[in-house]
Amino acid sequence: MTVTNDPLHRARKLSDINLKRIRNTKEGGGWKSWPQELVLDCFKKKSGQTYSSVYGRMRWNEPAPTMTTHCTGLGNGRFGHPEQDRAITLREAAIFQTFPAEYKFYESLDKYNPSVICRQIGNALPPKLGQIIAISIKEHLIEHGLWQKQ
Repeated sequence: MTVTNDPLHRARKLSDINLKRIRNTKEGGGWKSWPQELVLDCFKKKSGQTYSSVYGRMRWNEPAPTMTTHCTGLGNGRFGHPEQDRAITLREAAIFQTFPAEYKFYESLDKYNPSVICRQIGNALPPKLGQIIAISIKEHLIEHGLWQKQ
């Protein structure tokens, strides 16, 4: 499957106001650099000042943020693409979680549900982490004579 025909590699459509917002957000930046007319009312309150990651863009040379069940939404965290005016795609989120690039989250296109897939990605233990933990456990069992080599 190539990127061009991968249903998971399509960014969510942004509203006109959110398109203006992301265009006013530099790599690694967030809503605090926007002109006042783009800032949401909730961020103008003292309590809203603590939400510095929402509407943020990632940085190319830094680790990605934690993938959550809403990781493809611009307003849900630092999920803005570092340079393209969009949020990350399901495929990009899956790759951050270490799923193989060709991993299928659905049986057929008629069962394709972006919300369900986003939740699967956000709730997943990264497969690579699971593999590393399994190897560590196996090595520990072998070291202590509790694993029979087959």
